[in-house]
Amino acid sequence: MTDDKDVLRDVWFGRIPTCFTLYQDEITEREADPYYLLLPRISYLTLVTDKVKKHFQKVMRQEEVSEIWFEYEGTPLKWHYPIGLLFDLHASNTALPWSITVHFKNFPEKDLLHCHSKDVIEAHFMACIKEADALKHKSQVINEMQKKDHKQLWMGLQNDKFEQFWAINRKLMEYPPEESGFRYIPFRIYQATTERPFIQKLFRPVASGGQLHTLGDLLKDVCPSALTPEDGEQKTQVMIHGIEPMLETPIQWLSEHMSYPDNFLHISIIPRPTD
Repeated sequence: MTDDKDVLRDVWFGRIPTCFTLYQDEITEREADPYYLLLPRISYLTLVTDKVKKHFQKVMRQEEVSEIWFEYEGTPLKWHYPIGLLFDLHASNTALPWSITVHFKNFPEKDLLHCHSKDVIEAHFMACIKEADALKHKSQVINEMQKKDHKQLWMGLQNDKFEQFWAINRKLMEYPPEESGFRYIPFRIYQATTERPFIQKLFRPVASGGQLHTLGDLLKDVCPSALTPEDGEQKTQVMIHGIEPMLETPIQWLSEHMSYPDNFLHISIIPRPTD
């Protein structure tokens, strides 16, 4: 891969200032103060909210505590989506800190999966990495790795260790020198205005004529509604890690440098603010 290490580092260390408040109908022994945290964009809520849980459990009656879950403006937040994706999709044009509501009751079974331990997140994370490698390298890279390498990817993410994670992950970002990129780009496109979970299909980084496909080419093929019509106004924003990449950016470069640790490019399509 081309080594733009500063980009990888900036993506890794992206943080979102967040204010957690307890839902008003939760029964407490005394008033619960809000809890502030800098959330890592690349991580998952259930990996980084132990302190939040502890903070609010102190004021709860123990018999009132069941499974913790989080919500933003009426939308339950999916723990298996990376934090940065959740923010881009639901809150990217709101004032900071991001205001998240904490619940201990009435788990929304229809909207959220249960997550009873960090093993569940690890299994989800590794399944994504394996799926991404199947697309990129027909699973050859991940299958050649040892169990300890898989564990190192997970521990690097869980403990927020950039070097530890990338020592292994860079192998997943390489491709044969005679190729111009991966076999297919692992991506998922999420639209704030639809109930559909996400769009995913096979897309090659290089056109049959040899030219590199761009982010614009991907959107044109997979989600043309995200592009501005030639005679129209721009109605949407295309966000990855809180920024709007230029549509001319090669999709291969984005895949190598702007993928989340699960090796997928998570792309949010959101309505452009009108003011």
